[in-house]
Parts: sequence; structure tokens; C-alpha cells
Amino acid sequence: MRRFLLAAMVLGAASGVHAADMPDFLRGSFAPTPVPTVNWQGFYVGGQAGYGSSDESFNGSTRTMAAALLADTLIEAEMGVSQWNLGLGKASARTSGYGGFVGYNWQWDDVVLSLESSYLHGRFGGSFSASERRVSPAALSDGNFHDVTATSTAAILVKDMATFRGRAGYVYGCFLPYMFGGFALGNADITRTVNVQDAVSLTALGPFTALAPLRATDAVHNHLIYGYSAGLGVDINLIGGLFMRAEWEYIRFTSAVDTNINTVRAGLGYKF
Repeated sequence: MRRFLLAAMVLGAASGVHAADMPDFLRGSFAPTPVPTVNWQGFYVGGQAGYGSSDESFNGSTRTMAAALLADTLIEAEMGVSQWNLGLGKASARTSGYGGFVGYNWQWDDVVLSLESSYLHGRFGGSFSASERRVSPAALSDGNFHDVTATSTAAILVKDMATFRGRAGYVYGCFLPYMFGGFALGNADITRTVNVQDAVSLTALGPFTALAPLRATDAVHNHLIYGYSAGLGVDINLIGGLFMRAEWEYIRFTSAVDTNINTVRAGLGYKF
């Protein structure tokens, strides 16, 4: 019996020695490797390309022009031509663009705050035209019936956009998802025209004799417009300071033509 107990003690001691030599994960004390945090602090620069849509509201953009053009005219005083349904409407278009970005990141553990400027060159914009014709139901104070046709057009082309924004992001591994907001500047060509053709007759059925047409044009080129910007994106660290970017940005310009631009962008950048 003593020999049996002695053999059991020797065997137990040997098993303990072998167990102590086993790797940690076989002894149940395995700890997962922590996800490394990328250092995003510092200056960065990059290039980008995008595709998006622009939506323009031309409502009311030519009404004041029509009122100024027709001031002190009989058809304005008695037919109210500038108040006709010439408020135009809305237009939308899609196009692509390219540009770049530059900024600086401040990082506290997993939180990243940034100041950034972004630039995009493209041809965002649209145009709209409206026309209305009316014959006066009775002779006006000059004794004539008037057959009036009024036409208005408006167009905007935004060629360059620059946004200056603040970013707030959170680091998860090699990913830096972020949101941003700021103000926007644009370089635009804006054209507005109003044409009014009046014809007179002694009877409601005509024939009508055309008078000299009235026309007004307001065209500005390389005009600076203002607005604001907001959006979401993600930067993905590839290797070293090299990263790629995917982003959505919304810009609104409140000028003579109210313009909204939505773009999705892909970019490649380097953090120094």
C-alpha cells in the first residue's frame, strides 16, 4: 500500500511539472491581442474625385427683373405682367469632378479632431425657362387690346467649390469614421433674362401689330457665392501615412439661384 501511494505522489508531481511547461493558451489564460491604434496626428494632404447631383430652385429669380423692366408701362399697370406665372421652377443635373484636400489632425487616444479645406472642380448647375401669353379681356386705357407674351430664363453653372470645415472622428483600428460641417465658397456663372413681346389691336380678334420687344439680361461670370457644408466619411489607413478616403458631402449655396449639391467622393491621401 505504501508503494502504491508513493507511486501516485511521484506521478502527480511529474504531471504538475509538465503542466507548468505548457503554453499559456493551453492552460486557459489566453489573452486576445489588442487592436493597434493608428497615429493620425499631424498634417495630411490628398487628391479626390467625385460624382454628384445639383438641384437648383429658380423660383422668383427673375421676378424683380421683370418688374424693373416693365415699370411705368401700361401692360404692367393694367395686366400685372411681372406677377404672371414666371417664377420658373426647379432643375437637376449630374456630373463628375476632381480636386484635393489638406488639413491637420489632433488626436487624444481614440478621438480625432481636425481642421480641413477641400476643393472640387466640376460643372454643377442647370437652367430653366418659363413662358406665358395672355390677351387682355377688354381694351386697356389706350383703347387697344393687348396680346402679351412674357418669357424668362435662368441658368447657373458652379465650376469651383471650396469648403472649410471642422471634423470629429473616432479611431477603430485602421478606420477613422468622421462627420464634419463648415462653410462653402463657390465660383459660378449666373445668367437671367426676361423678354416681353406686346402686340396691339383695336379688336379682341386682331389682327395684332407687334410693338418693340422689351428685354433685360443680368449675367455675371466668376461670381463668388456663399453657403454651408456638412457630411460624413471614413479614412482608412493603408500603410505608414498612406490612407484612402470615402466621403459624402452636402453643400447649399444661397445666391440669386438657390443651389443644393450632393457628392460622393473617393480619395487618396498621406499623413506626414
